[in-house]
Amino acid sequence: MTAVANEWPEGNAIVYCQGAFNTTYGKTAHGLVRRSERYRVLAVIDAAWAGRDAGEVLDGRAAGIPVVSDLDAALRLRGADGRGPTHFVVGLAPDGGRLPSEARVVVAAALAAGLNVDSGLHDFLGDDPELVQLAARHGARIRDVRRTPPRPELHFFDGRISQVQALKVAVLGTDSAVGKRTTAWLLVDAFRAAGRRAELVGTGQTAWLQGAKHSLILDSLINDFVSGEIEHAVWSCWEDGRPDVIVLEGQGSLLNPAYPGGFELLAAGRPDVVVMQHAPARREYDGFPGHALHDLATQIKAIELISGREVAAITINHEELDAAGIEAARAAIRAETGLPAFDVLREGAGGLREALAPWLARADERRGRGAAGGKG
Repeated sequence: MTAVANEWPEGNAIVYCQGAFNTTYGKTAHGLVRRSERYRVLAVIDAAWAGRDAGEVLDGRAAGIPVVSDLDAALRLRGADGRGPTHFVVGLAPDGGRLPSEARVVVAAALAAGLNVDSGLHDFLGDDPELVQLAARHGARIRDVRRTPPRPELHFFDGRISQVQALKVAVLGTDSAVGKRTTAWLLVDAFRAAGRRAELVGTGQTAWLQGAKHSLILDSLINDFVSGEIEHAVWSCWEDGRPDVIVLEGQGSLLNPAYPGGFELLAAGRPDVVVMQHAPARREYDGFPGHALHDLATQIKAIELISGREVAAITINHEELDAAGIEAARAAIRAETGLPAFDVLREGAGGLREALAPWLARADERRGRGAAGGKG
């Protein structure tokens, strides 16, 4: 499904994340709290954090988005436009993308209240006859973001990626649910703040829900078309506005036993350089006790061997680390890899942008622009 910027925001959204907010199974909700062009987010539903500000829970910074206990509490809220909720977004990201039975009850209640329902799960709500009938009866719409496009609309790899002259930066990671998408967005923001035209190519359901203009849902595509859809998204992004920089959101990790994402992104997206997102406190792959996380140096070698491109910097997910632990982790990463390490969620991505300046200069030269295109 491709995002199209059309009179956004679409409306006021409630994000359902019952029992999962501030865990790795709530990463879709987390993304929508941190940014969304598609919706105005009114509230997050999770009784465990009710009464708190969602941004304060996640990042220690208020976002003006309350966490409420249930749907009834959310329905009483009003947005800055004076209207109540118009959308109900499933913010859960469980293993396998399955809808919990208790969540289905709340989805039904949301449809009965006339809310449009958007879901990025593998369980397609639009295939549930009862939910479809509820939507029709109450004038609501169901969108299954992960529904695969019809085969005639899919693209096969044809080499047009070579026409893209923007700097292509892939943000890959050492694990799933490690913060790749958040880092990618912050890097886009940093390039824009420096006067550069920068765009994100989203590869998962959360980026689509956030409003990434050029998106694909990689893990629901038919395998034969994965490379072609990646190429088409990057090429379309280039053709649409000729940006200086295209940041490609990574999926999973090369060595994750359940989500070995990244191979197609490297092969078809043809990045010029890679940024590696890493959680230093993790010892095992997310959700898989007993599966030890491969060390950072090994993961860097794997990426560079497969792609023939350099890993330019490491970005840190600071989960379970205090300020002293973050600095110690950065020092250890620099000593182990010789690469700069940044915590972009705490400090912004300006330093990361500067670390990528040599690659941007090469891209400028490739386009025949030299230094005239603005500051890197």
